[in-house]
Amino acid sequence: MDIHLLEIFIQAAREGSISKTAKKLNYAQSNVTNKVQQLEAELQTTLFYRHKKGITLTPSGEVLVSYTEKILNMLDEARAAVGNASIPSGPLTIGSMETTAAVRLPTVIAKYHLKYPAVDFSLITGPTEKLVQAVLHYELHGAFVSGPIQHPDLSQEKVFEETLVLVTSPTHPWVDSIHELQNHTMLVFPKGCTYRAKLNSVLQDEGLLPAKLMEFGTLETILACVSAGLGITLLPYSIIADYEDRGKVISHPLPAKLSSVTTMFVKRKDTLTTPALSAFLVEVNNNLSEKLH
Repeated sequence: MDIHLLEIFIQAAREGSISKTAKKLNYAQSNVTNKVQQLEAELQTTLFYRHKKGITLTPSGEVLVSYTEKILNMLDEARAAVGNASIPSGPLTIGSMETTAAVRLPTVIAKYHLKYPAVDFSLITGPTEKLVQAVLHYELHGAFVSGPIQHPDLSQEKVFEETLVLVTSPTHPWVDSIHELQNHTMLVFPKGCTYRAKLNSVLQDEGLLPAKLMEFGTLETILACVSAGLGITLLPYSIIADYEDRGKVISHPLPAKLSSVTTMFVKRKDTLTTPALSAFLVEVNNNLSEKLH
């Protein structure tokens, strides 16, 4: 089976469109179509349903996606394994929640880049749910997520604990009780964010509903809107400490049973810890509180 055909197939499966795949790979659309048809002919099965909105995997296509991800990942691992293990190099793609990326990782990444300039490092941010799926599909070498995560294919290590606080504008009255949130607008990250899920859980446990939920895509936007008095949010204290010191926001503590959240580093159990990843985890261990292996 031609590896090149599998690379085109997996890209088409992720894009859900022949035209988007062609654009992504800088190929002619007819070339992508021919390659997919060639793979289907070789396997004697239909891999995609074709429709007006694009393409959708058939049951056979879904099975092949799983195998293709493993095959391509093993090829990457083979290249890394036979290289010069004493000098970390090659690609390293790490995922992270935006809050962790903003506060915890800049120093780690800067030191890592200075020590290992031959590593092609990429940092992808997103909510925990999305990052976990990316690790499972071999799209990330590992990710910093809110945990613990229960999945048989993932290994995880605790990195640090965070304390969640309610965050309001400086002029907002002091929040004495979680029940006071019922009459306020809450500013949240998109679905899949652990802090949003934690907020929903806290409110549901108390039988409360916020006046309104407003969804934003970036930390900076949420904090700017909170500072302007648009609403209240729930974030780790480490994220907003500097903003509070500068008088931009005020933090309000939560009961201890509601305020703790753990950040974990997750990776697939069946993937090789490359020299690049191993060196990165050493740097994380040297700069963050918990040990990683």
